[in-house]
Amino acid sequence: MSTRGGGAAVVVDHVSRSFEGGRIAALVDVSFRVEPSEFVGITGPSGCGKSTLLNLIGALDRPSAGEILVDGERVAGQDGSRYRGTVVGFVFQFHNLIPTLSALENVQLPMFGHELGRAARVDRARGLLEEVGLSERASAYPPTLSGGERQRVAIARALANEPRLLLADEPTGALDSATGAQIVELLQGVRVQRGTTVLLVTNDPEVATRADRILRIRDGRIEEPTPAGAPRSASG
Repeated sequence: MSTRGGGAAVVVDHVSRSFEGGRIAALVDVSFRVEPSEFVGITGPSGCGKSTLLNLIGALDRPSAGEILVDGERVAGQDGSRYRGTVVGFVFQFHNLIPTLSALENVQLPMFGHELGRAARVDRARGLLEEVGLSERASAYPPTLSGGERQRVAIARALANEPRLLLADEPTGALDSATGAQIVELLQGVRVQRGTTVLLVTNDPEVATRADRILRIRDGRIEEPTPAGAPRSASG
């Protein structure tokens, strides 16, 4: 299923984020650029600031210093609800599906509040479930789905409003390696078929190498950029 082309360009410009009055520095003077429709892996030790960075780009939090621009617009200056409802989609480690709603109903949730009638919502949700390979599971409820199937539904839900930017925070962290590889392949397909820009946070170096390039974070700072697939040093 192909939709509007072109992903979002992301610029992170000297961004820092601290907590507890500056005592805890989660990110320190981070700068990088992501090109439209690029697939970037963000990796590093637990607690290094990866998820904090995704939260800032997704307008779930605000930087203490610096600024983030998406398609030339300051994220901090936008209406957060509108931005998250139209520009960006989220996929988390834990799918956060509502267990009492079917897969089809879960995918429709982000569409409410937009100018879509019920028939249009259902049609779009069915198309998205087909795109992620779950058209035959539309009426199934999350407790009856496998972990990989639940994450596929979560990806379909993240695409419900055709975002230009997809933020995936450890989407394979709760899955076995084979299922995780399928999820990454699906995200790659989203980038190729839709032109969506994808930022993927992961602790798994094998997952990270599937991206176009890798940003490594350590102690809240970006290390020297590494091309995806490049051999790692002995020190890791």
